[in-house]
Amino acid sequence: MKFFLFIILTGLSLGTYAQKNTFQWVQETKEAAWKARDSQGEFVFKGNMWILGGWYTPQLPNPRDIWKSPDGKNWTLVLDKAPWEHSDLSAAFVFKNKMWMMGGRKLPGTNCSNQVWSSKDGEKWILETPNAGWSPRLAPGFVVFKDRMWILGGASDFYKNNDKTLFNDVWSSADGKEWKLELASAPWSKRTHGKAIVFDGKIWIIGGGTRAPKANSLNDVWSSGDGVNWTLVTDSAAWAPRIWFSTLVYRNCIWVLGGWAESGNIGDVWYSKNGKDWTEFKSDIKWTKRHEHSAFVFKDKIWIAGGAAEPDYKLDSEVWSLSLPEKWFADQ
Repeated sequence: MKFFLFIILTGLSLGTYAQKNTFQWVQETKEAAWKARDSQGEFVFKGNMWILGGWYTPQLPNPRDIWKSPDGKNWTLVLDKAPWEHSDLSAAFVFKNKMWMMGGRKLPGTNCSNQVWSSKDGEKWILETPNAGWSPRLAPGFVVFKDRMWILGGASDFYKNNDKTLFNDVWSSADGKEWKLELASAPWSKRTHGKAIVFDGKIWIIGGGTRAPKANSLNDVWSSGDGVNWTLVTDSAAWAPRIWFSTLVYRNCIWVLGGWAESGNIGDVWYSKNGKDWTEFKSDIKWTKRHEHSAFVFKDKIWIAGGAAEPDYKLDSEVWSLSLPEKWFADQ
């Protein structure tokens, strides 16, 4: 009798555990060594998280500094002033054992770039081309897929989002110099501030939209096995439409974190196994609502850093992490 009672109680306990989230975000540092900012480039490279450039205010030149950290707490200045000038809403990623910076906006104003830069160490940068095949733009989607770098969509003007300034073209390159137009007009609508990721052997385009003169946020999800033929996975995900959010892949799920919409900053976190069905990840301890923060998968954790946060869109240099067990999703 006691044995059966133990089984029943254990079963109830495990069921409660599966339903109640016991995993919380951890604040690794409240104030990192780099100056508070948003819209920076970020990636993981050679055992470190990296922060590059970004945005301070519309009136100030954008930062061009480069920082790295092995633990989210201790940050080292690698370079105070990189040669690239368009570091606001640029494309930043790792490809063929190099770091890459391309596109983006130069502040003040809305001058955009289609320059492509690369570096093996973050200190010495090479201009691979001053004029890529795709037109100058900010906030495109970007991924590494099938041994090529990809640029998807974006906008040529931060303040004037319209049919002429917005893009839904798709480009790829094997070396950063020569770019191939894969698709002049994708079936997903022209957009900027959306996100692209690689998941389940496909490229995914998620959300985004327009910011000015009228904000129009999206929450659609598209996927493609070749960058040319696209499938609409859902035209309305469970999370609210948004721009300036983060996406990543962790524990074999797609994650959407934070962002901004017409109603203001967003602070929720969602995950999906297939891009269509989404579940909100809730935790009692977490970062405040924010947009244009960095997001990483590093040392088997999710990390976020910086951004324009509540209250009052204040820029910060906080760093937070979240660790989930390997078989966490199976328990959900």
